Amino acid sequence: MVVMTFEDDPERPEFSKKEPKTSDLVTFVRERLGIEPDEQQVKILSSTAKRGILNCSRQWGKSTVAAAKAVHRAYTEKGKTVLVASPTERQSGEFLRKAAWMVRKLGIRPRGDGDNACSLAFPNGSRIVGLPGTEGTVRGFSAVSLLLIDEAARVQDAMYKALRPMLAVGDGDLWLMSTPKGKRGFFYETWAHGGDRWERISVKATECGRIRAEFLEEELAELGEMSFRQEYLCEFVDRGAGVFDRDLVERALDEEIQPFRW
Repeated sequence: MVVMTFEDDPERPEFSKKEPKTSDLVTFVRERLGIEPDEQQVKILSSTAKRGILNCSRQWGKSTVAAAKAVHRAYTEKGKTVLVASPTERQSGEFLRKAAWMVRKLGIRPRGDGDNACSLAFPNGSRIVGLPGTEGTVRGFSAVSLLLIDEAARVQDAMYKALRPMLAVGDGDLWLMSTPKGKRGFFYETWAHGGDRWERISVKATECGRIRAEFLEEELAELGEMSFRQEYLCEFVDRGAGVFDRDLVERALDEEIQPFRW
């Protein structure tokens, strides 16, 4: 269990003076958080899409970008709820630690919201809540402004279905972020068949200047081609777990043929 501690009272006078001065997210990240995003990160931070899916290499920095989106939403808009879902509570806790570091850069000492073990509360009444990885324990939130699903390819479909209705009342935004894990689950289905309402962004390790080419050569030799393509080249690799290859099945389907009904 991750517990965020806080030493300051949001009702104290000095907090009323800490009004956000930057609404542009890229400028906010550069000037307030002291982070210089790369070209692809700028693209994500600049996006105004309500539905976004980020398919990226391991160690590219997706959690940092997502944490910046979460902190910006909570800091600049009053009374908002931002939810962060991950496969496990520990991973949600690591995400919240990144967000807590950013909160400190804003001159605010992190505190919990008093209700959730993994959470950050803001002086303006907004909060970021990290969720455990089980569907049965995530229900109960409403009017969610922003829902971020980290490592989405490893989150169960049942949890995804339990989370989506929380966006209804607040007309909230939804972003999925992950490295692929085969051709299965809602992350793959959304990427491959989600339609035009989703903004899709893919970032390979070979496109990231922070990852050395020599390291990638070593990883290819150690992991083998299929694992390397999935972990670093953002490919949805079918490992042959089924009787038929997924691509073969999809090519055999004809949407113009109507199913026979008795």
